[in-house]
Amino acid sequence: MERVARRREQVLDAAVEVLGDQGTRRLTYQAVDRAAGVPTGTTSNYFRNRAALIDGIAGHLPALERREWEALASGPAPVGPGELADALAAFARYAAGPGRSRTAARWALLLESSARPELRAPLGRGRQAVLRHSTEWVRRLGSGAPERHGRILVDHLEGVVLRQLAFPDGAFDPVEEMRALVGGLLGVQVG
Repeated sequence: MERVARRREQVLDAAVEVLGDQGTRRLTYQAVDRAAGVPTGTTSNYFRNRAALIDGIAGHLPALERREWEALASGPAPVGPGELADALAAFARYAAGPGRSRTAARWALLLESSARPELRAPLGRGRQAVLRHSTEWVRRLGSGAPERHGRILVDHLEGVVLRQLAFPDGAFDPVEEMRALVGGLLGVQVG
């Protein structure tokens, strides 16, 4: 049973990569089997149709992202606005760089959720976890409206990353932007 679970996870990891690197049109059983390095037909054994494969990805992706976000959040909490801005900028660089495939896959699923609302629940759970962290960070830094400010930070972070995915800039470094935003929300100078 453990082997089956590992193989299913291997297939889902590959499916996330295919979706993120090649888009929804190229998300096929064959492409996932190749990317996973498994025998032909393995993906179809786990997911009987394309909708089931997309549902599987939608359930798997938030767990992967949660681990990434928790790795960022597990370190010492930012003790100052500059540290928070720097941490958010570092995450944006990661999400648009080494984590690009995963990030692009999430955006593809978000777009798919406009036609398939059932995908919103698993994707929304991941967002809620990120919002809890950002809200707690700004609360600790003295925000007068931590829920609102935490949401603004996450919304901006997502927008910055999406812009970088759509219009890559080789000099991408949103640290000054994040410092201005954090400073503006908290009413402090961040330098």
